[in-house]
Amino acid sequence: MLIGDVARRSGVSARMLRHYESLGLVRPTGRTEGGYREYSSEDIRRIFHIESLRSLGLSLREVGRALDDPGFKPSELVDELIRQTRERIAFQTELLTRLRRIGAAEPTDWADVLQVVALLHALGSESAGKRLRAALSLVEEVSVPVEALVEATLSETDLNVAGALRWALEQSGGGGLVLLAEGLGSPAAEVRRRAARSIAEIRNDEATVLLRKALTDSDIVVRRNAALELGARGVADAVPTLIEMIVEGVNDVAAADALSALASDPALADQIATRLVDRLARGAVGHAHDAAESSVRGRLTQALAEIPGDTVSRALEDLSHDEDRVVALTATAILKVRNTR
Repeated sequence: MLIGDVARRSGVSARMLRHYESLGLVRPTGRTEGGYREYSSEDIRRIFHIESLRSLGLSLREVGRALDDPGFKPSELVDELIRQTRERIAFQTELLTRLRRIGAAEPTDWADVLQVVALLHALGSESAGKRLRAALSLVEEVSVPVEALVEATLSETDLNVAGALRWALEQSGGGGLVLLAEGLGSPAAEVRRRAARSIAEIRNDEATVLLRKALTDSDIVVRRNAALELGARGVADAVPTLIEMIVEGVNDVAAADALSALASDPALADQIATRLVDRLARGAVGHAHDAAESSVRGRLTQALAEIPGDTVSRALEDLSHDEDRVVALTATAILKVRNTR
């Protein structure tokens, strides 16, 4: 079969067939009387093998080795092709994401495009200083799609940069709440913590719903962050976690302040007082002189200071005679202040 016929049958151009010949991949086994290349059925079969291997991403050099090297191991090459393909997919996916973000920014000219690209690069910089400058410029200079802002926020490790990114996200109007909700579902506790802190900066009903869900998170830090913010928002669900923070001595002053804010609601004030008093009573049995429990009871007594109502007043009166001297003195001092109001 002449080269033109082979080209038509195989779909490989005559020019490429000559290139294969020059590389030694396919050599026509015969010549016509006029000196034209003549391909045998075996030659054509080899051409189809070459094209099949090329379709897998092999270079022509690798194709030649695969067909002619007796020691060639297909499994090794296939593994390498899988690795290369994954790298290409990752690169193309990243490129597609970047292009979508640029498109979402609705640039009006190439200057806008370049500005968005520069900002996205800065947000991904290894330099915390560059990331911070980029975060601070988000609201005043140029906007980026909320997806990019949320991704940067959830991956940021520097506290200053993270704060600036949360501020920028808040200024965006809460458009990233859906994505932040996905962050709350991350298997990585640190990502969930960042998501909870970011949601706490957004003050609307949707954010409050997400923070309520965060109260049941498996990570204690996520629960505490959610409770502090929910306390400021007047959500009673936060009370148990806030009391446990006081018991454990973790950000206990902020937790007590949150309980005080919640207690401005008379219906909640009695509930909070009852819980605090119950916890004090549980700790008093057999542990009044234990140093650790004494500290716990001292913090709980201090937390009663800003909780209004008769339940607290009666509890403080009892505590002023407590066998733990620190607790008794604390309760007495609080009573004096309350009686002068």
